[in-house]
Amino acid sequence: MPSETPPMSFAVLLGSVRHQRMGIRAAKLVIRALQARGHEAVLVDPMELQLPLLDRMYKEYAAGTAPAALGQLATLYRRVDGFLIVSGEYNHGIPPALKNLLDHFLEEYFWRPSGIVCYSAGMFGGVRAAVALRTTLAELGMPSISSECPIPRIASALDEDGVPQNEHVSHTLKRFLDEFEWYARALRRQRQDGTPY
Repeated sequence: MPSETPPMSFAVLLGSVRHQRMGIRAAKLVIRALQARGHEAVLVDPMELQLPLLDRMYKEYAAGTAPAALGQLATLYRRVDGFLIVSGEYNHGIPPALKNLLDHFLEEYFWRPSGIVCYSAGMFGGVRAAVALRTTLAELGMPSISSECPIPRIASALDEDGVPQNEHVSHTLKRFLDEFEWYARALRRQRQDGTPY
């Protein structure tokens, strides 16, 4: 899809801290696809960040006292044009590491779209987690676009580098990112003209 506006920047939030996690494959897939479209894609990996369990939100710390990782994320979130959430499905719901990662912030997400890339070992591709995520993302001020990018049977659908092993994944991802880019461009224009508050 040709771009008529300058490249955008996106945060790719990975939702798993498991050592044998498959989600990193989906994150690599998304990052590579965004970069191929000329955009910046920054991985936000809770395994690397080692964030504490939520006690205080970033905004509740006195200036200069928040953990360094939270300050870095706040700076990143304020400058990106949207968020892509890469989530597995834990007991039909949101992985705890992802919920913890999301809940540290609020205003930093405002007026930006989100998109959900979900996956599972089975045939449903994590869509039950996506249903739960929609409510959370809307409440955080980054409502998700209507499309999702589910990846069923992720172990065989993507190799270790996140390269699709079937046409279905590539086709679904292209349509999903076309829609996500549309919303990101539209909301960027609106932010430049000011926000309601």
